[in-house]
Amino acid sequence: MKMRKSVIFLCLVVFVLAFAGCSQKQVTKGDGTSSAQSASAEQTMSKEAAEQSSSGLSDIHFDFNKSNLRPDDKQILSDHAKYLKENKKVKIVIEGNCDERGSAKYNLALGDRRAQEAKKYLVNSGIDSKRIKTISYGKGRPIDSEHNEAAWAKNRRDHFVIN
Repeated sequence: MKMRKSVIFLCLVVFVLAFAGCSQKQVTKGDGTSSAQSASAEQTMSKEAAEQSSSGLSDIHFDFNKSNLRPDDKQILSDHAKYLKENKKVKIVIEGNCDERGSAKYNLALGDRRAQEAKKYLVNSGIDSKRIKTISYGKGRPIDSEHNEAAWAKNRRDHFVIN
């Protein structure tokens, strides 16, 4: 009986210590924000940074089941064209991406149409087509793995990589 009480006591101590170590301590900074708020803001910023390649070429996004360019994305592509005109040796790869809905085959085709639309815009802006390659990853490379509209909207994109 004494052994059983000792085992129960030991389990209780381990349980309390485990949960005591998991509690989140909030430290208020001089600007009034807590460290937990700062961590959350950093996570949000890192997701936004994931949408930009190391060259600073921002992703463009698409509406559900569409490959046509939206007006705000045309402005982004105009900025990309300006960058490419200023850096004549730079080549890029446009990676077409989709959200998780739909078949793999369908999404590969949709991702290709999206990448081709961006390439067409850049070529029409004066960029040599030989400097631009396209690839479709369909739904294979999501940047947000959640299963909701906000995540899906982030995943419907063209990503630009300096080659």
